[in-house]
Amino acid sequence: MEQIELQRDVLDHSNRVGYENSDLFARKGIFVLNLMSSPGAGKTTLLERTIELLKGKYGIGVIEGDIATTIDADRIGAHGVAVTQINTGGACHLDSGMIRNAQEDLDLDRIDLLIIENVGNLVCPAEFFLGEDAKVVILSVTEGEDKPLKYPLIFRLATALVINKVDLLPYIDCSVPGIIRDATSINSSLTIFETSCTGRQGLDAWAAWLEGEIHKKKKTGLNT
Repeated sequence: MEQIELQRDVLDHSNRVGYENSDLFARKGIFVLNLMSSPGAGKTTLLERTIELLKGKYGIGVIEGDIATTIDADRIGAHGVAVTQINTGGACHLDSGMIRNAQEDLDLDRIDLLIIENVGNLVCPAEFFLGEDAKVVILSVTEGEDKPLKYPLIFRLATALVINKVDLLPYIDCSVPGIIRDATSINSSLTIFETSCTGRQGLDAWAAWLEGEIHKKKKTGLNT
């Protein structure tokens, strides 16, 4: 029972800081995305393709979360956008306090879209509210179609699902309709994209969705 109470206290504190972050981002009119997936699903590559499609139209900032190294931050920084690294040192997720500290390294007045690339994990990241407008879960077809039923929380809380690496479907046993069926049985309001970062499939639809969300957030921010 004491362990349950401790977990509740940790989440309550993180949520309070998360709402403080959210208020700040709302005042600035910044659309904030919390990008989550298991390791190797393609988060960083999707992020690179997103930057290629939207850079020049919008100010983009990135917070990179990893247990160790700056490998992903270095990749993103090579695209000429503002990026800051969080190394958790072993923690399997980012929390709102980490985001509060990391955003101080970014010029928020020059950012329209802030993308948080969370630590690779389908469990812990879903439990923590960072101040984001939308949680997006990426599931590569190489992981198999059973993941929504095995890890329901992350799909239940997500706004959008990106089914990635669809160019590999001819070579593996995975049913995209099965993924969609199970994911929408958990969350019927999911917006779903089928993408290939290699073949550039589905990326225009993904970018168009982001642009719509950025414009909506800008209007909300101006009225805050």
